[in-house]
Amino acid sequence: MKKVLLLMMILLASLTESAFSASKFTGLMDMMLTMPNGTGKISYYFGTGEQRMDMIMQLKKVPDPLKTTVITKASRPDEAVIVNHKAKSYSFVNLRTAAENATLLDFDSNYTLQKLGKTVVKGYQCDHIALTSSTEKLELWVTRDLGDFSTFRLLQTQNPRLSNTSLSRTLKDEAVDGFPVKIVQKNLNGLYIMDLIQITPKSVPLSEFSIPSGYTKVTSNIKPLSSSEKAHLRELMEKMKKFEK
Repeated sequence: MKKVLLLMMILLASLTESAFSASKFTGLMDMMLTMPNGTGKISYYFGTGEQRMDMIMQLKKVPDPLKTTVITKASRPDEAVIVNHKAKSYSFVNLRTAAENATLLDFDSNYTLQKLGKTVVKGYQCDHIALTSSTEKLELWVTRDLGDFSTFRLLQTQNPRLSNTSLSRTLKDEAVDGFPVKIVQKNLNGLYIMDLIQITPKSVPLSEFSIPSGYTKVTSNIKPLSSSEKAHLRELMEKMKKFEK
């Protein structure tokens, strides 16, 4: 479990490019995640220069729910705050360091994209696209009215594949952008579906982007990798890709 959480934190902070591009939307967004090994509820808070994600995951083999909060601010674009509610602790993650590390962890580099047209989800105009790689099939419904894909990647922690730099590059090359309001993802681990429950446009107070009172600061263990560590990580990822085929 510790290794999984470390991997998620590295991939969480995988992008700084365009992560804080302006969004017209301020308010709350609630989504439901279904996975082969459990369920999750994800709540996004969008301020004028801040974002926050609360994720509560209920895994089948873990009795207690796992709750994590991620906070990012435009005033500190190279930093994210990770809040562990069970431990009542928080840590600061250097996004530039995490971005360099994450480029070594891409599952795929061969995505093909198909544009399936436009549709409306919860009143928002969306681009519906399908992506296929050697290890998965992915459908996304994205809207520019709620944010950009880089912001989503910055806040997303539960699915390392969605932090794939090659995936983001493919979207950019095809001039596709927007915040996903629905995701259907299938790979050898099973089917993952993220659905929008509701959107509440409103002004979000700055207090919602504060670290909870009484929580203890801990030091992040995400550090720049040495040349030998990078080589080892590349080798490990190649073995993982072969295992999933």
